[in-house]
Amino acid sequence: MRHALLAVALITLCACDRTTAPAPGTPAAPESTTSRKANGFAYAEADITGLQSRMARGELSSHQLTQAYLDRIAAIDKAGPMLNSVIELNPDALKDADARDAERKAGRVRSPLHGIPVLLKDNIDATPMVNSAGSLALAANRPKRDAFLVARLREAGAVILGKTNLSEWANFRSTRSTSGWSGRGGQTKNPYVLDRNPCGSSSGTGTAIAADLATVGIGTETDGSIICPASVAGLVGLKPTVGLVSRDGIIPISSSQDTAGPMTRSVADAAVLLAAIAGRDDADAVTSSSVGRAVFDYPMHLKADGLKGARIGVLRKSMGFHPDVDAAMEKAIVAMKAAGATVVDAEIATAGQWDAPELEVLLYEFKAGLERYLASHDAPVRTLAQLIAWNKLHAKEEMPYFAQELFEKAEAKGPLGDPAYLDARSLSRRLAGEQGIDATLQAQQLDALIAPSMSPAWLTDPVLGDHFVGAGYGAAAVAGYPSLSVPMGDSHGTPLGIVFMGPAWSEPRLIELGYAFEQLTKSRKPPQFLPTLELAVPVAQAK
Repeated sequence: MRHALLAVALITLCACDRTTAPAPGTPAAPESTTSRKANGFAYAEADITGLQSRMARGELSSHQLTQAYLDRIAAIDKAGPMLNSVIELNPDALKDADARDAERKAGRVRSPLHGIPVLLKDNIDATPMVNSAGSLALAANRPKRDAFLVARLREAGAVILGKTNLSEWANFRSTRSTSGWSGRGGQTKNPYVLDRNPCGSSSGTGTAIAADLATVGIGTETDGSIICPASVAGLVGLKPTVGLVSRDGIIPISSSQDTAGPMTRSVADAAVLLAAIAGRDDADAVTSSSVGRAVFDYPMHLKADGLKGARIGVLRKSMGFHPDVDAAMEKAIVAMKAAGATVVDAEIATAGQWDAPELEVLLYEFKAGLERYLASHDAPVRTLAQLIAWNKLHAKEEMPYFAQELFEKAEAKGPLGDPAYLDARSLSRRLAGEQGIDATLQAQQLDALIAPSMSPAWLTDPVLGDHFVGAGYGAAAVAGYPSLSVPMGDSHGTPLGIVFMGPAWSEPRLIELGYAFEQLTKSRKPPQFLPTLELAVPVAQAK
């Protein structure tokens, strides 16, 4: 969920369940221990293409790669810097890797993902693991089958390594939440500076992939939950058009805005991963809208000259909230122009007008969608009212830092046939889509819009919650359109991202633009697991 909504905080290694969650902001390990255990990884910054080449030459097996990631999770996620990003491991991961190695030996390679370990956000069904949305109320919820996108990953030969922590209920529980915290998983840390926030709600996936705990990962987004954690973790985050990737088997917030998408260390890996998970699914009728409109050969759009001849609009009104962000954006604009793009100022005339109707839509759709999921999974709680009561009964574990105001607002809503809901849904999509992104692109014949993905990561604060100051991704989220965040620089060592947004089904063009920008700037830097930022005091202040 998105941060600006009613001042709502951001949306959106233990295989056992926790009854006592560690507090946000737990002191980090000494820097010497952190550095020693976190660095020197044999597969640091490895990409899909490079790993496939090594496996094809017989220099590496999926078993070896999977075991290396498991060892790294043990060394730095549950020890050393204690990133706390992996909530559960797949007990079948090594067995699955062995099966992929056997297939390779027999001459069968399913896809570019064959034998590649993948981490999934803990709101996606994947057997034999729990799917909990981070809540202790669902700590015993073991789905009987995989989500559609997980089945697609397995068919492509990927190895499901485990599940990642998240902002509980994808950050749709309280207006004062702390991103990256869940009752079941505790607090995930930002791998760049450990006392800073990983953003959310796909916090664990962002931290894990940035820290080389798997090759690639899957997050989910309603409004910012892929783009924000990708930005502050120095990753590429791709939020697809709603309807490109099935939501079957994903604990929902909004049928209008929810989607899963790739979180990776490169645009190339995001393209490969998106190609694997996209597709029509009878269990999610919205995916039928992709037929004849979506293009699935995403790796074919990795063009180093993708910026040449492009017309790009910069949303200046989405800037101005932090000087380091503005400086990085100006540098990015110069780089794009040097690569042959025309960059002009642009404005979404309806910006912000969708906030109130969007919240109305999310409150209605959350209640309906969640209760449908709970009933279909024989979950321990079956209704939102029962969940609210469960949280009150277990308030010490589930509500030590923030409450459940959004749950209570959603519970008060009626059915999806209510005129108030239908009007809000139509209005929010129109303001962000047809009258928003579409109108802005058409007015100046633009290929895409750009804006800062997010502010620099803030200090994790369990008392006051998230300290959100600005972002640029909201229009694409509300419209259901695609957005792509790519690293563009840093603020005192904390990553910054730039977001590319386009009309529905424009993933191929966004990949071209994002890949060209990535290759031109090479802005991603691996995390250093610093305990805190030690900023120099200007001489004038020191005196």
